[in-house]
Amino acid sequence: MAPSTSSALTLHINGEKHTLTVDHRTTLLDALRERLDLTGTKKGCDQGQCGACTVLIDGRRAVSCLQLAVAAEGREITTIEGVADGDRLHPVQQAFLDLDGLQCGYCTPGQICSALGVIEEHAAGWPSAATTDVRPEAGVPELTAEEIRERMSGNLCRCGAYVSIVQAVAEAARAEKESV
Repeated sequence: MAPSTSSALTLHINGEKHTLTVDHRTTLLDALRERLDLTGTKKGCDQGQCGACTVLIDGRRAVSCLQLAVAAEGREITTIEGVADGDRLHPVQQAFLDLDGLQCGYCTPGQICSALGVIEEHAAGWPSAATTDVRPEAGVPELTAEEIRERMSGNLCRCGAYVSIVQAVAEAARAEKESV
């Protein structure tokens, strides 16, 4: 008897459990969009290079086009649909609106999810390729425009809204730091 090529799994997405049966080769992106109608996460290159499909898995950024749905079982997944608090936008979303961090909007969900990860990684003291002093005793580096550009470099914007995106991430990080 041939082994089954599909599995029933439960995905924890935006605080809700979703049980579905998927082919083992189904990406998380396709499960979100085609099976669960969570279409905020966009399919761009389908090769992990553009970042349009970025979601948070257990609070860390991941390109969902390269993540198999079966590998995400039991992990907490946050998509753009789960970022706001009801009708109240998350500070990152609000900063993107206030500072025109979007043009056509296609990449915006992935940009926002990535920005959430960037702010968290920076606050935790994780260095980037732009961090000049990576010694632990140096502490958390300043979140400069250069740091933001480097940390957000996996998310492409075909409209070229990068200047506003960097400003929005900086403003959201400032607002989050002040609220703590």
